[in-house]
Amino acid sequence: MSSLFEIHGLKSAIEGKEILKGFDLTMQAGEVHAIMGPNGTGKSTLASSIMGHPKYEVTEGKVLLEGEDVLEMGVDERARAGLFLAMQYPSEITGVTNADFLRSAINARRGEGNEISLIKFVRLMEAKMKELDMNPEFMHRYLNEGFSGGEKKRNEILQMMMLEPKLVILDEIDSGLDIDALKIVAAGVNAMREPDRSFLIITHYQRLLNYIKPDYVHVMMQGRIVKSGGPELAERLEAEGYDWVKDELGIVDETVGQA
Repeated sequence: MSSLFEIHGLKSAIEGKEILKGFDLTMQAGEVHAIMGPNGTGKSTLASSIMGHPKYEVTEGKVLLEGEDVLEMGVDERARAGLFLAMQYPSEITGVTNADFLRSAINARRGEGNEISLIKFVRLMEAKMKELDMNPEFMHRYLNEGFSGGEKKRNEILQMMMLEPKLVILDEIDSGLDIDALKIVAAGVNAMREPDRSFLIITHYQRLLNYIKPDYVHVMMQGRIVKSGGPELAERLEAEGYDWVKDELGIVDETVGQA
């Protein structure tokens, strides 16, 4: 049986500078993996490369979702296939309401002739917003426009809950959140944990992992994973930093120039 998600020898560059230098990762269905590392090690480059951001040029490797190479898909096809990225800095889109955006995205996933009814959609969205302690008025607000940092993060989790993807990538969703907002966001993620859905959490801080318990923790340096372990690895990184990893592996310069 193949894994839900696999990355093999992924190399990615920005403006000719190689950031990912042979990244490998395998995730089974239902698993939660966390990737930690110092600034400049390529963590956000990894997320953007998986999703097909045009700024990043993938020069080598494969990214497989249920055996299909997503690198051969357009960005919209990757989303329809079940990839979802919750971003650190979500875009603001004037003129498109939250509700319109999400209903269009859901119908794109469901396909022609299988669209969700308006009544069912509204009931579902209202229920999910209540779980996230979101003001119902946000349904009719333009996408992320005028939202605070915490509101944008909750909105990303709302989108995840509505779209029900197969693989969720959380790119530093904990940055800028106070502890109450962090707990609500984490509760939303935990409510989505299922045997057929996996999560890839990219974070600087162990505190998020107090609320979303990972199965595996990976340390990323120099554009690749250099060490893996369980939740205890994140706790040691929080307590001692990354120098001991560099010393253990003989790494001199851990950065590659990009986040």
